[in-house]
Amino acid sequence: MAGDKNLSKNQQPPEIVVLGPPAIFRTYSKEFSSKFRLLKPWESPLPLAEFLEVQAHSTRAALCSGVFSLSSAVLANLPSLQLVVTTSAGLNHIDLVECRRRGIAVANAANIFSADVADLAVGLLLDVLRKISAGNRFVKNGFWPDLETYPLGFKLGGKKVGIVGLGSIGLELAKRLEPFGCQISYHSRSKKPFVPYLFYPDIFELAVASDILILCCALTEQTHHMINRGVLLALGKKGVIINIARGGVIDEKELVACLASGEIAGAGLDVFENEPCVASELFGFDNVVLSPHCAVFTEESFGDLYELVSGNLEAFFLNKPLVSLVEME
Repeated sequence: MAGDKNLSKNQQPPEIVVLGPPAIFRTYSKEFSSKFRLLKPWESPLPLAEFLEVQAHSTRAALCSGVFSLSSAVLANLPSLQLVVTTSAGLNHIDLVECRRRGIAVANAANIFSADVADLAVGLLLDVLRKISAGNRFVKNGFWPDLETYPLGFKLGGKKVGIVGLGSIGLELAKRLEPFGCQISYHSRSKKPFVPYLFYPDIFELAVASDILILCCALTEQTHHMINRGVLLALGKKGVIINIARGGVIDEKELVACLASGEIAGAGLDVFENEPCVASELFGFDNVVLSPHCAVFTEESFGDLYELVSGNLEAFFLNKPLVSLVEME
């Protein structure tokens, strides 16, 4: 890594360009500012391309959010770039092919968010099955005195849960569901030799065998709209789907259609195809629980993420190994 071998107190802080900006930046802006000279395109009246061309021509490191599209066009305006640090674990927003071609190193959030994302997945699942949010609206809207009875929910114990993507998040999720007595199986790019769960190489077959599908996989060309109408119909009228992966893994129009026709029993969604715009049809379903892509939003995770991000940036400028380097094939 071509960083600065020594950073003395008399030197100017190393310069980074912040793209997004990441949510963590709102919380830790002072801490970042004390360590680095920050270029903030969103504070400039210039269009992004012009700002980068004028202000960031010699900038060697970038910090970007998980929703900022770091395309080849953006990278072209950063000719001196040697490092990209993203605050997400997912990498579908970065043109990795172009980074590889130019020799730009990429560091991500690694497994920092895995436990928190798994927690939210279980929360969404319990909410859908036990109608917690729907019950909250029922009471607050004053329906209880008039309608006395409330629709039955479903228990989680004993359910057959299919996990799509058994990486660090999927494993954390399985660990949380086992004490409920859930029967766990999974679909992944390859069979994991170290887990006791049943492997399904075909997503359709996993849906047929499951009461619940929980999506934890990365969004790639192969997983885009992996959950289509056929998979949803295979999941069945009593089936529930939870998505804490990326919105594009589900064909959202088909999901809406299946919910509207009662082809599946419910959904818990933290991610959507066109964030922050959410299909308005989803708002009318009592059996759908929505959250604003906030699975990683905990104080504890943000503190850990700040340490990881700043650690990667400091390592780069000190010519040390990156803390969470992404291995690009």
